[in-house]
Amino acid sequence: MKERDAASAYQQSSARTATPVGQIVALYDTILRDFRRANEAQTGSKIEKRVFELNHALTVVNHLRGVLDHKGGGEPAKRLERFYEVTAAMILQANVCADRTTVNRLIDLFTQLRNAWQVCEKQVSAAGGPVLPTPPLIPEVAKEPQLAGAKNEAASARSDWCA
Repeated sequence: MKERDAASAYQQSSARTATPVGQIVALYDTILRDFRRANEAQTGSKIEKRVFELNHALTVVNHLRGVLDHKGGGEPAKRLERFYEVTAAMILQANVCADRTTVNRLIDLFTQLRNAWQVCEKQVSAAGGPVLPTPPLIPEVAKEPQLAGAKNEAASARSDWCA
């Protein structure tokens, strides 16, 4: 337990001193840890732990979605909004159906975007000003057949109760 407390203290300290883009990267790291812990819990048949981790990831995604600057963010903000909307539905689907395949896909998607934000953080440091991931760096979830219907599938999964 002391290790987890030390790690938490380090993360909190890092978050307080990070740039705004660095804070976003840290939130993506949190989401990715949540997904990995959910997969571990699924492997060990720890349902409550899996649900907790996926719910925490969903909370962070919804926070990121809620702080988007739609006026100043332009096309990247619109694409991020759609990305968060679809991935939130995927998290709900993975949670209800105990679907590791969906969680693994979420890990892939969030890793791609986390890496894009990390590039932006380096650009911000070099340029000294705000930089958003350009649309090509934001995964286009609406165009991927397996993700396009994720929102409807998640709603269906909630009504069918896969678990």
